Amino acid sequence: MNNFREELLACLGKEAFEKLGKIKTGIAGAGGLGSNCAAFLVRSGFRKLKIYDFDKVSYSNLNRQFYFYDQVGHWKVDALRVNLSRIDPDLELETFNERVTNANVSGAFADCDIVIEAFDRAENKKMLTEAYMNSGKLYISASGIAGCGDSDNITIKKIHDKFFLIGDGVSEASAALPPFAPRVNIAAAKEADIALSWALRKGTAQHG
Repeated sequence: MNNFREELLACLGKEAFEKLGKIKTGIAGAGGLGSNCAAFLVRSGFRKLKIYDFDKVSYSNLNRQFYFYDQVGHWKVDALRVNLSRIDPDLELETFNERVTNANVSGAFADCDIVIEAFDRAENKKMLTEAYMNSGKLYISASGIAGCGDSDNITIKKIHDKFFLIGDGVSEASAALPPFAPRVNIAAAKEADIALSWALRKGTAQHG
């Protein structure tokens, strides 16, 4: 066991530590929401992650995403693997440099206990939600996190026991309303916090 995990074990206790180690979390998208949520999950004790993204890191990403200047031009899933492994070098990470589409969505996270939606576009959010909102898995989505200020409006709406929606529901990213690190990270942290709370209080790993 590495030193970081020893500290987590001391912080969490054996039962919680072992439970988090069994739960597999899928993240659809490795941009502002996905990359930061993944980091929060790893820092909290999650050790099995499955991440999909098809994009490369750009300079425009650095204002809100968990990447660094020297990673510009790298595939996001490869860069994120490096960054997460710097927190916990013994993670069980599955990364896929490909799009989640209608053709593969149902199987992409079939082996996960938790699915976290971290897409940019509304049509992709809709596709993933329709696939997983009633799947029996914990499903967490976000809508309305662009801009700055009014961060108390980024709320959590419980759709049903295993479906939670985060955001203000209206602040869609655009040229007039760009995304910034504070609100994006608030939403990413809320996604991770729901996953952590569920895992510790209710979650029972279905796989692995």
